[in-house]
Amino acid sequence: MTLASAEYPFLNLMWTMLVFFCWIAWFWLLFVAFGDLYRRDDVSGWAKAGWTVLLILLPFFGILLYLLTQGRHILDRQRAREAATRRRFDDYVRSVSTSDTGGAAQIAEARRLLEEGVIDDAEYQALKRKALAR
Repeated sequence: MTLASAEYPFLNLMWTMLVFFCWIAWFWLLFVAFGDLYRRDDVSGWAKAGWTVLLILLPFFGILLYLLTQGRHILDRQRAREAATRRRFDDYVRSVSTSDTGGAAQIAEARRLLEEGVIDDAEYQALKRKALAR
């Protein structure tokens, strides 16, 4: 038997790992509570200050109370924020992709006009230079 195992038995090591895991989990819950609290628009500044004081002064009781009173709606608010972000991104991509003012669209339109005989080659080259200059 080695000296290290005699000084710090295996069960003590397991207990230390469990305590460390719980400590990390508690910090994670604290960050979730603060993140949810400060992102909310339906809570006044005084209520946010009260929750902050409670979470700092009585951390275990504060986290437990916050999760009991607000826990059902944390996921709903997170999903709503994600949906709004996705919607804004999709609207932006749609507005950029359907834009007909891009250089490629102008060149394609000029090429179509050239093939139809509406403009000649010199006008096509001028339109192409103008579109590429942008």
